[in-house]
Amino acid sequence: MPTVAPLDLEGHVIATHFLGDTPFFATASGEIRRLDGGEKVTEAHNGLLTCIRDPFSNSLITGGEDGKVLRIAADGSLKQIAEVPRKWISVVAGGPQGAVAYAQGKSSFVVLTDGTVKEFVEQRTVEALAFAPKGLRIAAARYNGVSLHWVNTTAPPADLEWKGAHTGVTFSADGRFLVTMMQENALHGWKLDGKPGEARHMRMTGYPAKVKSLSWSSKGKWLASSGAPAAIVWPFSGKDGPMGRAPLELGTRANIMATCVAFHPAEEVLAIGFIDGMILGVRVGDAKEALLRRPGKGAITAMSWSGNGKLLAFGSEAGDCGVIDIAA
Repeated sequence: MPTVAPLDLEGHVIATHFLGDTPFFATASGEIRRLDGGEKVTEAHNGLLTCIRDPFSNSLITGGEDGKVLRIAADGSLKQIAEVPRKWISVVAGGPQGAVAYAQGKSSFVVLTDGTVKEFVEQRTVEALAFAPKGLRIAAARYNGVSLHWVNTTAPPADLEWKGAHTGVTFSADGRFLVTMMQENALHGWKLDGKPGEARHMRMTGYPAKVKSLSWSSKGKWLASSGAPAAIVWPFSGKDGPMGRAPLELGTRANIMATCVAFHPAEEVLAIGFIDGMILGVRVGDAKEALLRRPGKGAITAMSWSGNGKLLAFGSEAGDCGVIDIAA
């Protein structure tokens, strides 16, 4: 049976991530707490809005109500990447070669390691950013679609259009697909490697609630999502991704909504957090379930696996957090 080491924090936990085998918990107040031979605190922001794990380095990237963009190392030390006085920074992304992106209003900014800043202006407010897995290319999600910019060229952006507000964006690991979360209860995707004129759109609809959490499986074959009383898991193994194929529904629980999903770093095992604080582990191959945590205080808002896949950190909107040792 998995064991749970609880951690009670004040207020809403925005994110939890592992750097190595050390779990980090980011709270809305601006504190970054890590469990590294005891609980240690880094005062990062005067009000924290976003905290992501940089997919290209062993660090976190944060944005706050104080207008700062920070990189946080595994030892808790801070490096300021940018500061925009009197503005809120709620959108950040980590890229290859040490690049960091953030958005403010209708502009996205990419800060390169030598300090060079590139600005890309959109017609509407930038809601989310993501770097492509290869090449220095960034996707900016906004109203009515996504703009794809090559950072180091002056070429015009590729414009992926789809009506509606796009509030999140992610690339598949092989860079062949791009998927957005929408303000309506849906995902939308584009096939990026198709020939001109091919049907490139992927409509992923039917959710009873907004999708607020996405997670790719380790080899990119599956994309899991919240927004239903189960994890909705779309197949991306074929050349056309989920087009014409039904998703899996894992961890179905009557009318209790899944609020957070996180794929294991090596196995096709999905952790699913629910609005009542319960966490299930479900194997994709046979849908076998394991109870990882009983219901608790607050909806699960954040989950993250350690690099070795033996620990799962979680956080809730009520500050009800902990680390689950699944090997126990």
